[in-house]
Amino acid sequence: GVSTDTVTTCVDSNIPHRLECENGVIRVQSALYGRKNNKTCSEGRPPREFSNTGCSQNGTGDFVKNRCNGKKVCEISTNDVISPDPCYGTYKYLQTNFTCVPAIHLIACYQSYANLNCDKGRVISVLGAYFGRDNKAVCYASRPPSQVENVYCSNSTQIVAKSCNGRNSCTIKASGSVFGDPCFGTFKYLELSYVCKCK
Repeated sequence: GVSTDTVTTCVDSNIPHRLECENGVIRVQSALYGRKNNKTCSEGRPPREFSNTGCSQNGTGDFVKNRCNGKKVCEISTNDVISPDPCYGTYKYLQTNFTCVPAIHLIACYQSYANLNCDKGRVISVLGAYFGRDNKAVCYASRPPSQVENVYCSNSTQIVAKSCNGRNSCTIKASGSVFGDPCFGTFKYLELSYVCKCK
C-alpha cells in the first residue's frame, strides 16, 4: 500500500514546512494548524502555551492541498497560515499528512506548451496545476537572475482541470493570457501532474 508521511513544523521556527516525494507526487490527506496534543512542539515552552489541545484553524487542509497537491516538492512558510489566529496564547504548529502517488509530472516554461496524453480508452484526471515560480532551478536557462529570484509566486489553477479532465489528450499553453500574471517581471512556468483513468 501507499505509506503516509507526516511533516510537523513549529510555528516560529523559521524553517519552511516542506513536503517532498522522491517517487510520485504529493497528495495531501489532511493538514492542521493549531494544536491537538500537549507533546508536539512543547519543548522549552510554559505549560499554559500547550494546554489547549482543541485548537485548529478552519481551511488549513484546503490551503495546503491547493498549494501542494501534484507537486514533487512543496514548501509553505508558517507565516502563510497564521491568521486568523485560532487560539491566542497557545503555541501552535502546522502538521500535514500526505502520501506520494504515481502520476505524470510536467513542466512547461513560459510561452511553451504542456501536452497531456493518455492511452486509448483512458482519460486525463488532473491532480494539481500551478502557474508561477517556486524554484530558481526550473526554466532558468539564459534568463537574468532578476527574472528567477521570486520563488513565492504561484497560482494554483483550476483552468487545467477544467480544460483537460475527462479528455484523452489536451494541450495547454503556459502563458499569461491563459493564467493571468501572479508576479510581473518573473519568468514563470506551468507545473502540473495528472493520472490517466479508465473512462
